[in-house]
Amino acid sequence: MGAEFGRRSGGQGRISQWLRARRPKETEGDDGREALLVAAADAGLPLAPAAYPTDYRCSCSRIGCPTPGRHPVSFAWQTQSTTDRGQIERWARHQPQANFITATGMVHDVLDVPLEAGREALERLLAAGIDVGPVAESGGDRMLFFTATRGTPEDEDEWWPCELDCHPETMDEHPGLRWHCRGSYVPVPPARLPGDLTVDWLRGLEHPLPDPLTLLEALTDACARYVGEEKDFTAAWPSRG
Repeated sequence: MGAEFGRRSGGQGRISQWLRARRPKETEGDDGREALLVAAADAGLPLAPAAYPTDYRCSCSRIGCPTPGRHPVSFAWQTQSTTDRGQIERWARHQPQANFITATGMVHDVLDVPLEAGREALERLLAAGIDVGPVAESGGDRMLFFTATRGTPEDEDEWWPCELDCHPETMDEHPGLRWHCRGSYVPVPPARLPGDLTVDWLRGLEHPLPDPLTLLEALTDACARYVGEEKDFTAAWPSRG
């Protein structure tokens, strides 16, 4: 996927160079892990400890875990999630291998798209002068756009909450946009995934959270092209199960 993007845009492409130049600088010691986690909490993202990779497996006890290193370790992750700096520091120091997730739908939502579609949409949004908030690359195949939360709409049937965390076996069936809102979560950078993959910030938390609707058209258009060109699927939205 990345090679195809590079060929179409001429080598690495302007957007790839722009993103690399703006990756957050890491501090010494733990590669900046604790500082980045505290910064996320200070920005209002509620965090909770998550599993981590051990070789190509997950640190959890589930045999054949379908989302290794991407899920919380506690079933009470929604109530456990916090922005308390002291608690985040204690978790980070006492669990040096742990990844962290951020619970969505409280302060922020996340629009989760295929990496190539995300790159296309990001370039279009920036060229149009639209304010884009924090953006992360996840696992080398997804891009996460952090936005303000839409809260609890009066008519929840108008929205597409992401239930893929409850049904991870359906992930490959929905290559398009996933809207992580209430009841969902995403891994927060920095995180390690199996196969030496990572979750990293492309645009940091110094960027304010935008309204998701300001990004939605560009993201859905890019996802529709991705689905049409790369996958034999017709729907970009996950079913609500």
